[in-house]
Amino acid sequence: MPDLLQLPGSRIVEVSRLALGRPDTDFLCFGESDQPTPPGTRDAAIAALQAGDTRYSDVRGIHELRHALAEYLTVLHARPVTEDRIQVTASGMTAVNVALAAIVRPGERVVMHTPLWPNLPNAARLHRAEVDWIALEPTDTGGFQLDLNLLEAKLEGARACVLNSPNNPTGWTASPDELREVLALCRRSGAWLISDEVYSRLVYADAPAAPSLLDIAEPDDRVIVCNSFSKSFVMTGWRLGWMVVPAGTRDGICEIVEVTHSGVAPFVQRAGIAALGDDAAIARFRTFCARGRDIAAAALSGLNGIHFTPPDGAFYAFIGIEGVKDSLGLAKRLVLNHGVAVAPGVAFGEAGESHLRLCFAQSEPVLARAMQRLRAGLRAEADAVS
Repeated sequence: MPDLLQLPGSRIVEVSRLALGRPDTDFLCFGESDQPTPPGTRDAAIAALQAGDTRYSDVRGIHELRHALAEYLTVLHARPVTEDRIQVTASGMTAVNVALAAIVRPGERVVMHTPLWPNLPNAARLHRAEVDWIALEPTDTGGFQLDLNLLEAKLEGARACVLNSPNNPTGWTASPDELREVLALCRRSGAWLISDEVYSRLVYADAPAAPSLLDIAEPDDRVIVCNSFSKSFVMTGWRLGWMVVPAGTRDGICEIVEVTHSGVAPFVQRAGIAALGDDAAIARFRTFCARGRDIAAAALSGLNGIHFTPPDGAFYAFIGIEGVKDSLGLAKRLVLNHGVAVAPGVAFGEAGESHLRLCFAQSEPVLARAMQRLRAGLRAEADAVS
């Protein structure tokens, strides 16, 4: 119907639907591990259900989870985070949507870097904002970097900036110095800064977490940090996230949550409390992802025209392929002809074209077979072109 809001369709979903119709396909298309949620987390939810903890709860999040999150973040980051800045949400994506609803009005400009997970710009479009792009620039070492001079120019007159680090799909992870500069630029321009940090614990340097705005921002800065239990805690289907909002703003944010989804099921929040107390499970999952990263890197090495540098964070391989101008078509051919589903780079913006993204957070036998199929498919594609 013409009066309904139309958002660009997801090219990732387009490939996934093709793959789901072919049961033998190795599925590396979504940002999801094949590992189960840790037992302690599951047991906490089961116990809460058995205890009848199924009624409406505090829209801010249950008292115990808010305080557990404040303690967790205070230990993890350089500056304390108080409970009165914590808002629990039904997923990290919900947190981003609530942040945008609080900040952005129709016609206002929101600056984002690309490549970027398409749900973030679509969320801004849902609020009738104008999305203004900055491309992450390739470095000599095969990674990516943010052009801070261009960001400064783009922030002039902008309402907000959305930062995603560690980044989906590239794995780019902002350094502490880069975060300080981004924060300083937003302060000078008056733009709000929404920081999507859902992969914060999935980093491969010797650090407990990626650099965060929570390490440097003041409580009254125009900064909202969004996070989720989905990735680091292996809880993708649980739909549980949180926000850290400026001091004195939670009551207003809570009203937006009330009219958006009216809070999160209490038994799911009990699972979140258990997850926060199981740091060993996070460490095991990060080791698991690091092994997947090694398998992917080994499989991609030695292929002509293929560019891949193991990422600093997140759990994706973002693969550059020389001469490819239709990554969606390539991704579909890999499903149909080689039995492996990966996400087309163009799904993450025009800056992602000529790339493919795969999730390497998979069991070793599954990933090894999938990478063999992908390697064979990329070789066949190269032979067809030559």
